Amino acid sequence: MWIPTDHEKYGVVLVSFRGTVQHGLPLEIGDTVQILEKCEGWFRGNILKNPNVKGIFPSSYIHLKNAHVKNKGQFETIVPVEDSVITEMTSTLRDWGAMWKQLYVKNEGDLFHRLWHVMNEILDLRRQVLVGHLTHDRMRDVKQHITARLDWGNEQLGLDLVPRREFNMVDPDEISVTELYKLMEHRHRKKDTPAVASTHHLFVHVKSLVSANLGEELEVFFHIYDGRESRPLSERFFVKLNKSGLPKSPEKTERQCTLFVDLGSSDLRKDVYIVVHVVRIGRMGAGEKKNLCSVQYRRPFGCAVVSIADLLTADSKDDHLLKVYACNTESEWHQIHENIIKKANSRYNLSGSNTGLAVALQLLHGDIEQLRREYMVLFTRGVSITRKLGFSDVIMPGEMRNDLYITLEKGEFEKGGKSVARNVEITVYVLDIDGQILKTHVAAGSGEPGGDEYHSLVLYHNNSPRWAEQLKLPIPVDMFRGSHVRFEFRHCSTKDKGEKKLFGYSFVPLMQEDGRTLPDGNHELIIHKCEENTSLAECPRYLKLPFSKANLPSNNQTLKGAKESFWITSFLCSTKLTQNGDMLDLLKWRAHPERINDSLSKLKEIDGSEIVKFLQDTLDTLFGILDESSQRYGLKVFDSLVHIINLLQDSKFQHFKPVMDTYIESHFAGALSYRDLIKVLKWYVDRIVDAEIQDHIQQVLKASEYIFKYIIQSRRLFSLATGGQNEEEFRVCIHELFMSIRFFLSQDNKSTSPVAQTQAVFLRTFPAVYGELLKIFAVREVAGFVRETLGSLPTAVHADCLEAVKLQCIAKTVESQLYINPESRCILLPVVLRVLQVHMQEQRDLVMCARIFTSMLSLIKKEENGTAEPVVSEEVELIVESLLGVLLRTILEISNRPQPSGPAMRLQFQDVTGEFVACLLALLRQMSDRHYQQLLQAFSSKDNLRDFLLQIFTVFRILIRPEMFSKDWTVMRLVTNNVIITTVLYLSDALRKNFLNDKFDYKVWDSYFYLSVIFINQPCLQLESFSPSKRKKILEKYGDMRVMMGCEIFSMWQNLGEHKLNFIPAMIGPFLEVTLVPQPDLRNVMIPIFHDMMDWEQRRSGNFKQVEAKLIDKLDSLMSEGKGDETYRELFNSILLKKIERETWRESGISLIATVTRLMERLLDYRDCMKLGEVDGKKIGCTVSLLNFYKTELNKEEMYIRYIHKLYDLHFKAQNYTEASYTLLLYDELLEWSDRPLREFLNYPMQSEWQRKEYLHLTIVQNFDRGKCWENGIILCRELADQYESYYDYRNLSKMRMMEASLYDKIMDQQRLEPEFFRVGFYGKKFPFFLRNKEFVCRGHDYERLEAFQQRMLNEFPHAIAMQHVNQPDQTIYQADAQYLQIYAVTPIPESQDVLQRDGVPDNIKSFYKFNHILRFRYDRPFHKGTKDKENEFKSLWVERTTLTLVQSLPGISRWFEVDKRELVEVSPLENAIEVIENKNLQLRTLITQCQSRQMQNINPLTMCLNGVIDAAVNGGLARYQEAFFAKDYIMNHPEDGEKIGRLRELMFEQAHILEYGLAVHEKFVPQDMRPLHKKLVDQFHLMKSSLGIQEFPAYVRASPVHFTNGSPRTCRNSVPNIISPDGGRGVARRSLPSYPAVNRYSSSSLSSQASNEVSNITGQSESSDEVFNMQPSPSTSSLSSNHSASPNVTSSAPSSARGSPQMAEKHKHSRENACLSPRDRPVSAIFPNPMDPAQRAPPHQIGEATLPRSDPNLSAPDKVRPTPSSWSLDSVKEGAPSFSDSFGKMLCPPVPPRPLYSAGSSAKNMRSQSPVSASRSPQKTMVPPFTPSPTECQSTSLVSNSPVLSGSYSSGISSLSRCSVSEASGTELPAGDHLPYPLPPPTTLPNSVSSSSDEPIRRENKTPPPYSVYERNNPRRPVPLPHSLSIPPQADPPALPPKPHQLRTGSMKLDGTSDPRVPRPRPLPRKVSQL
Repeated sequence: MWIPTDHEKYGVVLVSFRGTVQHGLPLEIGDTVQILEKCEGWFRGNILKNPNVKGIFPSSYIHLKNAHVKNKGQFETIVPVEDSVITEMTSTLRDWGAMWKQLYVKNEGDLFHRLWHVMNEILDLRRQVLVGHLTHDRMRDVKQHITARLDWGNEQLGLDLVPRREFNMVDPDEISVTELYKLMEHRHRKKDTPAVASTHHLFVHVKSLVSANLGEELEVFFHIYDGRESRPLSERFFVKLNKSGLPKSPEKTERQCTLFVDLGSSDLRKDVYIVVHVVRIGRMGAGEKKNLCSVQYRRPFGCAVVSIADLLTADSKDDHLLKVYACNTESEWHQIHENIIKKANSRYNLSGSNTGLAVALQLLHGDIEQLRREYMVLFTRGVSITRKLGFSDVIMPGEMRNDLYITLEKGEFEKGGKSVARNVEITVYVLDIDGQILKTHVAAGSGEPGGDEYHSLVLYHNNSPRWAEQLKLPIPVDMFRGSHVRFEFRHCSTKDKGEKKLFGYSFVPLMQEDGRTLPDGNHELIIHKCEENTSLAECPRYLKLPFSKANLPSNNQTLKGAKESFWITSFLCSTKLTQNGDMLDLLKWRAHPERINDSLSKLKEIDGSEIVKFLQDTLDTLFGILDESSQRYGLKVFDSLVHIINLLQDSKFQHFKPVMDTYIESHFAGALSYRDLIKVLKWYVDRIVDAEIQDHIQQVLKASEYIFKYIIQSRRLFSLATGGQNEEEFRVCIHELFMSIRFFLSQDNKSTSPVAQTQAVFLRTFPAVYGELLKIFAVREVAGFVRETLGSLPTAVHADCLEAVKLQCIAKTVESQLYINPESRCILLPVVLRVLQVHMQEQRDLVMCARIFTSMLSLIKKEENGTAEPVVSEEVELIVESLLGVLLRTILEISNRPQPSGPAMRLQFQDVTGEFVACLLALLRQMSDRHYQQLLQAFSSKDNLRDFLLQIFTVFRILIRPEMFSKDWTVMRLVTNNVIITTVLYLSDALRKNFLNDKFDYKVWDSYFYLSVIFINQPCLQLESFSPSKRKKILEKYGDMRVMMGCEIFSMWQNLGEHKLNFIPAMIGPFLEVTLVPQPDLRNVMIPIFHDMMDWEQRRSGNFKQVEAKLIDKLDSLMSEGKGDETYRELFNSILLKKIERETWRESGISLIATVTRLMERLLDYRDCMKLGEVDGKKIGCTVSLLNFYKTELNKEEMYIRYIHKLYDLHFKAQNYTEASYTLLLYDELLEWSDRPLREFLNYPMQSEWQRKEYLHLTIVQNFDRGKCWENGIILCRELADQYESYYDYRNLSKMRMMEASLYDKIMDQQRLEPEFFRVGFYGKKFPFFLRNKEFVCRGHDYERLEAFQQRMLNEFPHAIAMQHVNQPDQTIYQADAQYLQIYAVTPIPESQDVLQRDGVPDNIKSFYKFNHILRFRYDRPFHKGTKDKENEFKSLWVERTTLTLVQSLPGISRWFEVDKRELVEVSPLENAIEVIENKNLQLRTLITQCQSRQMQNINPLTMCLNGVIDAAVNGGLARYQEAFFAKDYIMNHPEDGEKIGRLRELMFEQAHILEYGLAVHEKFVPQDMRPLHKKLVDQFHLMKSSLGIQEFPAYVRASPVHFTNGSPRTCRNSVPNIISPDGGRGVARRSLPSYPAVNRYSSSSLSSQASNEVSNITGQSESSDEVFNMQPSPSTSSLSSNHSASPNVTSSAPSSARGSPQMAEKHKHSRENACLSPRDRPVSAIFPNPMDPAQRAPPHQIGEATLPRSDPNLSAPDKVRPTPSSWSLDSVKEGAPSFSDSFGKMLCPPVPPRPLYSAGSSAKNMRSQSPVSASRSPQKTMVPPFTPSPTECQSTSLVSNSPVLSGSYSSGISSLSRCSVSEASGTELPAGDHLPYPLPPPTTLPNSVSSSSDEPIRRENKTPPPYSVYERNNPRRPVPLPHSLSIPPQADPPALPPKPHQLRTGSMKLDGTSDPRVPRPRPLPRKVSQL
């Protein structure tokens, strides 16, 4: 049985539990669980981080821990009983864990690793804390370290600032808001502005001295030197180096390292230096040879200097190599450092080129104790301390120091009978009173221990040596008396074995007889001469002698006039000894009572450091004098006491205040002193008003705190001694004193008067007296003193400074112990409130007001938790009544005030705002129901209440602003919001009661709603964006405040009644913003308000257009900001539809809801697509969808224009310049050529409509130019030129005409890429709305073929599945919850047939019309109908042809458009056969013409093509068609196909005739090594003719193989007129694919009888782009398909092109990818000599429009390859020019001359003919006739023999699954009247086309050709006369091929060389751009 647990409430999982039992709860190690029930070894409960899932788990798996239970019962919560730091650590580390992994994902490696180290460190510290073995101090340090690390991590991760007191987190509910603000502010300041350290220390570590000429030991001395004052600032640091220049004692680091301590901020100047002196120990001369002399001398070596300021900027961890300089003359040694500093180069030089001292120098900042903690290793390892000369800036009590510094300055010596000057050395000893040498008390500096003696430097031959060597004599205080220092002078001989001979001595006593020590300063000592062997051991003998010339009696002229002298400088730094005689006189006042008056007077002149040394003794002296002679010396003692007290106010001595406090508490014994002190103090106060000079009185009042301390302590001592006698007398004295004080305070004076300044001085010190008075007087009595004293100040104060001081006094009062007591608080509060109110109303001293207010409210909060609840309530009532209104006004005022400049002022401004806000929140949080009722009832009128409500709502809006608190102050923001919502709930009642119905006030209600909306939308309440743990904490503490406010809004809205109309449509946007918050409850509450709005708007206007318009406008802006989601769309739709079910206006309501819902769908798609990382295609498609929706469904012009520009930006960024132009044209069309002014909009300035349209035109033309869509740009240029012309703006007109001309030039000269088009179907519900279950046709990118496009689409939709067929999908696919892509290529059907049918139009022009303004596309799919004949599959091979019509022509505003309509027809096998042979014939014609016109460098393409057709025909090619369609059975069964069968027969005869002519041309150009192949071809041709049964061609064929009686080859196919007529798309120019890099080269010997098979297998790789769209693999095994290299994601049955045979080498299978833009792809010929030059590519030549697939019966099985998706085409390298719109596509006519739409793919300059006709400046420009290969053959004139791309089309004229891409199969016919320069022109371009610079085409005369066939001589036939137009001009070349069969189909050709009048070439009229 499950029993609720009593004690087992909380635990940690020790072992993971899988939860496999019934109701089991899976647990992981470390999870914390809440236990609810227990039963026989099992617990039931939940994991704390997921409280909603409950289950059971074994009790043995849980480690129980103590916890507090809140709300015991069903909804109980638990709080673990553990150290709060541990709790915080645990929760914080969990939060960090998830974020830490994200850092890795985001590639923020640096923070990732740092955080990992910190987390490990925290875990380690947590372990130490949990073990519990740490000492109290260590625990404190560890916790401090933990919290510092937690704060660092939170800051780095952007988490919240945690308010802490000590180390523990603070619960904001348990402290006042003002305290919380203080804590947050303190931690924020600490984080932002680290305190500037006032104390600095220099760390020095000596590494080595580097020098080339060492060999002697060295001594190195460091000290800090003040260059400004030319004096040392510190004692010396001394290091000994060995002969190698390394430290002598490397194991003792304290001898190599030192810390120069206590440097002040003023010492870090540019002119403060580190000076290093280096002394060598050895022979007298550095270069002397070694001799027997073992005596060593200290001799100068060098000096180095570095500025301390340089260390502030340098990297502190770098070692420094200091240059060492030597002085030029030794006499300059004492000032070498000054010379270096002054850069007196003549006096010193480098001691050696490589000499340098390696040291580490580092400046450390902060207190020495702080350094000990931070640099523990430094101090534990050992470091010597080098002190300043003198005390630091701050003297600490208890600091013990007794150092005497003596500097050996200089000496004056006589020669002593020598011929040269002496080498003088001084030896220094310290001797005690007994004459004994003090051991270890002579130190050269810190670092090395002191010695017994010190030897000075020896300066060579110098009788006036200057040493400047500083010694430190650390003599104990008790040994000072009687000690002296002796200086012995010796001459160091360099001859006599280096002996040192004594010749004199000096001495100096350390203390005088009166107890004063040796005074600081210079001393000139007497040199007493002595013999070399004189013994100085008996000190008393010479101590009686005079030691200093200054102390000599005036009659002793002998010593005074002595020439020999020795100077020293002494400096004492002692905390115990003094050199001041006045100080000693005062301390010994009893010995000399007559000197008391003088001593007291001189006390003020004594240095402060001397007084604080003897502070206790001095105070004892003063109070001793006062007790004994109070009448005589009372005033003097009082003044001396004031002087000492004020001395301690100095920052240098402020740390001695505790010393005085201790003295008062423990040592002070003046029990009677209080009377005298009160009496003198009152005497001074009474004289304030009358005194003219107030300075001394002000000094007295400054010291009043300590005077009162002495008074009170004295009285207490007296009471203790006497049992409380004279109590009343004491009280009277105090009352009288305060009366005097009140009197002087009540004086009303001007601010400049001395009395006012004295009042200010007293007010500053007065609050410090409260605590002392409380020691004797009752709380209420002291409060009375304070109230009366503060109340005595004049109300109309003139002195501003006094007002400020008065406020400071009140602030200290509120912060004092007195105010904390509730009894005194009720007395003082009215005084404080009165002062605050006045200042805040006048906006003066706001910083101080905020401080006072903060302190008051902090105390109230503390008391609230205590017992004095009624008192607190009363105080709150008083504060609300006095200050709430003025506080609101103050916050409003300072928030709206412009922020002051300057960081300091701005900081102050922010401080005061935050503090006032905290005060307001604290006050509102303290207010109860009663307080609110009293507040609202207190307003005398509705207007006052209205003003108050407006004020408080405005203030709340200010508090919600993001900038109010720092970003990481979430705790503070949540408290603020909690207070706001509580207050708003109280105030909403007042709003309902007072401002509804007839008293309705729009402004108040509007302010209320505005506040509510801002409240809900603020970022800190969006819980969805927080981590789960943070969200849980907030919900537990405050709930979801958004829902609470939402319910309140709904409730208030319902109360409005008919007044709702005032808020429609104004509140639609704000309420919509609220409903977009992703909180389901809030949405359910708020969405019905829209129904209410619709209802009221319907009542008022009869419709709700306003509601709809506002909803739509706001939805766009809000959703673009990232608000809203799919759930919201569904909820909005369902809730409102349900609400309007019973409304009379239901239909229009449903329409509105549907419109808004559809808009949301598009906006959500748009937002998803615009996310970072999304591909441009998606973004563009989505923008187009949204743009069209705004235009067509919503008619929102401004939004439409905005999205036009968004789309333009997307296109421009993606370099879709053509689409960008079309997009911008949409806006351009909305404008007129008028002078109407337009406002500033988007990035457009304010300008006229004409100017904006002009700017748009120019921008569009520029983009059309970039997109190579020059024809469209010309139209706009013309329109703009017309405008300029109408305004007579000839300057711009000229520019525009030049621009137009340049566009014409570009059309003719530049190369354009020809795009591929792909049909894409998007099926499945997972696609965005604008794509879902729709099919599109997309214009591919430059060079993009099917595989690349497929891959791009799959990358854009990574979750999509590629469909493996091309059939239309069924409903299961449409409704699937997935993404399916169906992609295949399609063929464009151009609309502009007129241009394309003209043979005189260059390909550059035609290419534009072939690929622009395309509305219809087509693709073919082969299939077998009926039974399939295995012997001859062509009998049943049909083609299914689908035509797709788009909603807009391509190109346009997008690269893809949706399919609007699809049509499907079937092409019979016979029609298919006709098309195949037609296309092959056209291909043959093209190659022959190219060969004749010398466009080919070699004739390999023609050879291959002839070989393919003849060989295949011999092997049974055309015979298969004969079998299939000429059989009697077929003719009998299909009588309707008679005409078509005839047409097929004609084409077969025509092909044979063309082959015969081709062989003749081939014979002329074939190289010698290919002759055997040519002969083979001729033989096979005869066999082919025999197989066809042709012995001789019919007369009509011989006469004109191209004149068919039934007209055009296309016109006979009546079964599919739409498909095969020119309108049906037969005129679409097709491109062929590029050639590929050569893999095999064939010689004639290799082309044997098997040549066709070999060539087929080798070259069956290429297919024209037509096959991408129109070819499908044949279902027959004998078809040309080889499923090779299909994209893995795309079905092999998709429309595709031939890739290669199975026999192809693997490395060539993907030649498409390998060969893209490879140099070897480019033709190499005489015309294009440079294969690497992209500008010199062979012109891609157009292939006639043909329909795929076609079957080729002439191919044998091995020759047939299976087609695959389209591959690259290097000759389709032009971007197709987009079209403006459907209307534009239909109306666009080429500029003069009419612009054909299809470029040959190369620039005009590369298409010049190689004919003899000169191309330069000729009216007749020669054009290279394009060579038109099969879809599967090489197009380059230079790549035939070495290209693997020549397919089976070379083996046969009929290809099974391919068709000839013969250009203009039906649309390239020349009009009948056009005469040709050659009998057989190329299908697209004439060899010598009409010059574009000539108005009339220049034609060649046609001459009668020679006999047609070159074989006539061998094969006698009946001569048939040829028409004149087809005759071959007499020449040595082989005869030309006759013209195309369709030249005569529209009538007989004119023979006179004139143009046909039926084919005019008019100049089209300019069109308006709006029509485009």
